[in-house]
Amino acid sequence: MSTTPFWTPGRHRDRRPWLKARSAMTAAARTWFDSRGYTEVETAALQVSPGNETHLHGLPVAVTGSDGTRVQRYLHTSPEFAMKKLLAAGETAIFALARVWRDRSRSVLHATEFTMLEWYRVGQAFAATMDDTVALACATAEAAQTDALTFRGRMADAGAAPERISVAEAFAAHADIDLNAIGEDRDAFAAAARDRGIRTADDDDWSDVFSRVLSEKVEPRLGDGRFTLLYGYPAPEAALARLSPENPSIAERFELYACGVELANGFAELTDAAAQRARFVAAMDRHEAIHDERFPLDEDFLAALAVMPEACGVALGFDRLAMLATGAPSVHHVMWTPEPGTLDEAW
Repeated sequence: MSTTPFWTPGRHRDRRPWLKARSAMTAAARTWFDSRGYTEVETAALQVSPGNETHLHGLPVAVTGSDGTRVQRYLHTSPEFAMKKLLAAGETAIFALARVWRDRSRSVLHATEFTMLEWYRVGQAFAATMDDTVALACATAEAAQTDALTFRGRMADAGAAPERISVAEAFAAHADIDLNAIGEDRDAFAAAARDRGIRTADDDDWSDVFSRVLSEKVEPRLGDGRFTLLYGYPAPEAALARLSPENPSIAERFELYACGVELANGFAELTDAAAQRARFVAAMDRHEAIHDERFPLDEDFLAALAVMPEACGVALGFDRLAMLATGAPSVHHVMWTPEPGTLDEAW
């Protein structure tokens, strides 16, 4: 295994075509948003809360004031809370290329510090947001002078019309599980998963089983030959999305895939502060039970949410898109200054 630092001229020379392509993709993304009337914003990385989803792990930072007082802050896992506060302030179309941090997540597809391309538009229809996400991904990948995304022998044609499939349809097709019949019955769901060779634990909740089936049976089948838009997530997986007014058993949430890799996660945003608080508390209860830690709620965010207009938003893993567009072996290979040792990991 090589232990040559990334800054060694020879190693940097080998990676430079990928890095130059990444820079071209960054410029293309900015051009795409500018042509559609978006304003680029910069959000503070230090926040009261890193986010309040069950399996997110924030990086704590102790901040000391000039009087010696110390307060707990966290490096944000997404610019979402700050950007939604800007929507409450009156912004209507914004995007950010934000550095974000997530602990306990390092692999070929994950880095502790990475770049999130995130955007929000007030009053936009959910379906239009899905269309825009594909258009942006295509335009950005094209800047890397490729029309094909690749990963571990798989290919997705960025110019082909995307596959559109609901979560229920995908689970039926790829896992032979009828989510509509199971509903929110955790025990029935776990039994169906075990019948299909998926390990479950006694303390798994419904969402844990969902995540395992999704990652083991469904995700590997998405984005073959073209992008896949996976939409219509069950209500327990809504996170910060609103529920469908036509069918409250599903959320207005989608994810974009290519080559079996999740690239983006989009919502029609929930603006009910009381409902969002209840979701956060439930998620933190579960997080504490599993990980013996609890993150605070950002009360300022919840206050802003109460006056935020209806909007749709998307978070896209920019390093992943650059990896697929350049054919690099990991997200770390398309980072100008990767974490020490990551280029040598045998993922």
